[in-house]
Amino acid sequence: MAQSSGPHELPPTSQTELLELPLDRLQPTQLCLGLAEVRARACDFRLESPASRRRYLRSRPVPVAVSSAGEHWMIDRHHRLRALLDVDPGVSVYCAVVLRLEGASRAHCLEELNRRGWLYLHDGEGRGPHPPERLPRRLEALGDDPYRSLVWKLKQEGLIRAQPTLPFHEFRWGAWLRQQPLPPFSSIELDPALPAARELVRQRRDQGR
Repeated sequence: MAQSSGPHELPPTSQTELLELPLDRLQPTQLCLGLAEVRARACDFRLESPASRRRYLRSRPVPVAVSSAGEHWMIDRHHRLRALLDVDPGVSVYCAVVLRLEGASRAHCLEELNRRGWLYLHDGEGRGPHPPERLPRRLEALGDDPYRSLVWKLKQEGLIRAQPTLPFHEFRWGAWLRQQPLPPFSSIELDPALPAARELVRQRRDQGR
C-alpha cells in the first residue's frame, strides 16, 4: 500500500499528480461542517467570474486519496467545495493525488484513512467517533455543526488562529466550546453565543501563555 505523509504536511507541488474531476465524484472524509462558513464562501464564489473561479481552483487543488476501484476521497477543503456546489453544481475541480490505495475494499480504504488520522468521525451534535462506514458519499449529505460555525466566526475575528499543520484544528476548538456554558444558538444565528464564546476563547488563550 502506498505511503504518504499527512495531508497537511504534503502540499501539492508541480510534481504531484493532478486530476480534473467533477465535484460530485469526490467523497467527504468528515461527517459534518459549519453551514455559516459554507454560506459565506458561497457568497464569495458568486462574486467571481467563472474564469476567475477556475483560476482559483487550479491554484488550490484538492488533496485526494484514490482507491483502485476509482473512489476519490477529499482530504481537505470541505467547506469551500460544499459552497461551490451551491453556486455551480456541475463544476469540475482540480485534485492533487496524495495517496493511492491499491487492491483494497472500500472498508479497508476507509480504515487506512482513519489510521492516518484523515477522517473526522464525530457528527454535528458532537457524538462519535462513528464507524468510518457512516461517512456519506456526497458532500450534500454532511450535517451541520453550529459549533464549527461558531469557531469559523471567531477565527474570522482573529480570536482563533489558523493552524494548517493540525488536522481538524477548528473541530477541536468546536468540541471544547461544546463543553462550555453558552446560550442556545445556531449556524444561522450565531450572535447569542458570540459574547460568551469570545470571552472564553480569550481566557483560554491567556491561560496558555
